[in-house]
Amino acid sequence: MTKQLSKISSVFLLLTMIAVLLLPGCGKKQEEEKPVVSEQALNEYSSDNVFIQVYRKVQAEPNNVDALYHLADLYDRQGQYQKAVDTFKKVLELNPERNFAYFKLGTAYSRLNQPEKAVEVLKEAAEHLPRNPIVLNNLGIAYGKLDRLDDEIAAFKKALEIRPRYSAARFNLAMIYLKKGDRQSAMEQYVELNKFDVTMAEELMKRIGADK
Repeated sequence: MTKQLSKISSVFLLLTMIAVLLLPGCGKKQEEEKPVVSEQALNEYSSDNVFIQVYRKVQAEPNNVDALYHLADLYDRQGQYQKAVDTFKKVLELNPERNFAYFKLGTAYSRLNQPEKAVEVLKEAAEHLPRNPIVLNNLGIAYGKLDRLDDEIAAFKKALEIRPRYSAARFNLAMIYLKKGDRQSAMEQYVELNKFDVTMAEELMKRIGADK
């Protein structure tokens, strides 16, 4: 009798355990509830979201110079250079004293492979920003696309007068000397460049060596 009761108890216990395991959420670790995040919240600071916000701002306020400049800059960053040109031109129509817009417009023209327009606008940028070596470096590059080597050299030299440790301008100047066959002047630029930018100097030396 005792053995029979023990057997019944064991069976009952086994059935109880099976029932518990079959209950929802039992037998495995319950997953933590995750917060729901909207797509808008996820993309609040993405470049696409910023572009949409700025674009809508311009649509609402078409003569807002700051918004237009921001939109033009975003077009430029996205590689939409013609749209950048059109928008920077509108910025300057509304505010001819928006000096840096001349530089941005000029570089956009250069990227569109329109060096004549790039030179024209970058020269104007240099008048508005006479102590900016980056403007002069880009003006030199635009001159180079027109094969105006002497003007290119003059622009790079002027940039280096303002900022002697301007690696890009010094490298570019050396490359033009090489293009003109003046290896000695290129080596002089290498010596100067090596004083403050070893990595770029090494690259320049490779170019000089390849030019032998």
